[in-house]
Amino acid sequence: CRVREEFIRNFTCQSKCVYSWYVVVLIASYKPLFFEEANFLKIKWKGLVTIADSHIIRKPPWRVLFFGTDNFSLPSLKMLYREVKIGRLIKRLGVVTSLKSTKNPVRDFADLHELSMFDWPLYIFSGDFDIGFVASFGHLIPERIIGSFPLGMLNVHASLLPRWRGAAPIIYAILNGDTETGVTIMQVEPHKFDIGNIVAQESCPINLTDTGPELKAHLAEIGANLLFKTLEKLPSCVLDSVPQPASGITYAPRVKPSLAHVDWENMSSIQVFNLYRALVGLYPLSTTWHGMHIKLLEPVLLDKTLDISERTSNSWLLSSPGCVELDRSGRILRVLCADNKWIGFQVVRIQGRKPMSAQDFHNGFISKRSATEWIFRG
Repeated sequence: CRVREEFIRNFTCQSKCVYSWYVVVLIASYKPLFFEEANFLKIKWKGLVTIADSHIIRKPPWRVLFFGTDNFSLPSLKMLYREVKIGRLIKRLGVVTSLKSTKNPVRDFADLHELSMFDWPLYIFSGDFDIGFVASFGHLIPERIIGSFPLGMLNVHASLLPRWRGAAPIIYAILNGDTETGVTIMQVEPHKFDIGNIVAQESCPINLTDTGPELKAHLAEIGANLLFKTLEKLPSCVLDSVPQPASGITYAPRVKPSLAHVDWENMSSIQVFNLYRALVGLYPLSTTWHGMHIKLLEPVLLDKTLDISERTSNSWLLSSPGCVELDRSGRILRVLCADNKWIGFQVVRIQGRKPMSAQDFHNGFISKRSATEWIFRG
């Protein structure tokens, strides 16, 4: 970098958890100059670079505090633990996790391997770590904690930001029929989720048959590998981070059970199938049959449109999304969607009853009504 103007002054930076002397270097160029004699670059913002003084560790092995809660977090934590054992990149590893969930694989792993563990929220925090890593943590981290790490905090996010900011990026990527997604390593900022500079990204395709849990497991492994590459490049990768593009921002808010209700009038067969794939393991697809709540299980995407020759007396239903019948095989309950294509379901569950086959639902419910009433309501 070419430095056009340099101004150095000392000042005292006082916060709730850190008391330190800093040197401020104002750099006119867009990319900050790395001072080999300086101990560490702490903040880069609009050309203003703060360099912490001698008590800050500048080289690996680092002291790392990991924030996570679920199965997406676990591969990253395992990678960090492996590096602790090797000792080249990490010399100390602590874990912060939440008490909200009874099933917490991060807590289980930390207990098993006797890692230092901190319960969220952190009311008292010593700040005795160099960097914080976050993966599927689900809590907004306050500025006082972010600022206690000389290297800041980095988040492993399961999308190619700025697309799908928010709590459910994998679900919304599948739901919207995306053919590609990936993982972003980004800087954590206070006050808002998923707005920080991009440190690294890696993309991967979304296959037509991928379900939410399958894609989540795949992205978790990609995220762990990308985090390892980031760890190897510290601190230069943080200095080279870039702002997220201002265009292409989409949001993936927390999912509610109502999302699983099928809107037959407006959803195509592929949209219904994508909804199922996105919500696997969370909520089954739901509809209503004459006032009864129905869960639709084990869907089959049928590669065909409505065949008029298959119908005789029920021609009135040919343009009615939601009409339902048993296919000729007797194994699939097929429903007409808004694009005039069928989607099939092999199992149905009426609220308060055990799951039943498509044949049993036809025999017990459909066949007992006139053909004009063979319809699901959205």
